[in-house]
Amino acid sequence: MFEPFVLPLLGGVLIGLAAGGLYYFAGEIAGITGIARFAMIGPKRRIAGARPARGWAFAFLAGLVGAGLAAPLIAGPSAIAGLDSVAPGALLIGGLLVGIGTDLGNGCTSGHGVCGLSRLSLRSLAAVGTFMAAAALTVLVARHGGL
Repeated sequence: MFEPFVLPLLGGVLIGLAAGGLYYFAGEIAGITGIARFAMIGPKRRIAGARPARGWAFAFLAGLVGAGLAAPLIAGPSAIAGLDSVAPGALLIGGLLVGIGTDLGNGCTSGHGVCGLSRLSLRSLAAVGTFMAAAALTVLVARHGGL
């Protein structure tokens, strides 16, 4: 249906528009970890007497989940290729480890990689370098380490 590069290109454009739009209109960084934290427990720094408006965070997360659910319907089964070959327990453990890592790193790939690097943040540069090194090591061990 689509050329192999069209969907990744479209996805990248939409991520950039979403991140830029959130920063421009709401002054917020589009890091999924921070948005999820904000939606669940509110801002890290509270202003006395102020009630945080968290509607945008819930809308952002709903769009994220909705896009994930719609992807196989729009792009076909290739959008989730490989997920059926991974044990659900491994996905759960992997998700928990990612959550712990992003909390320790004060952000995730979207926050540091998309927004942090575009803002020339040195902390994000260090975080993305760490993410990429860990990903390369994981692939190396998984493919050649007998896992």
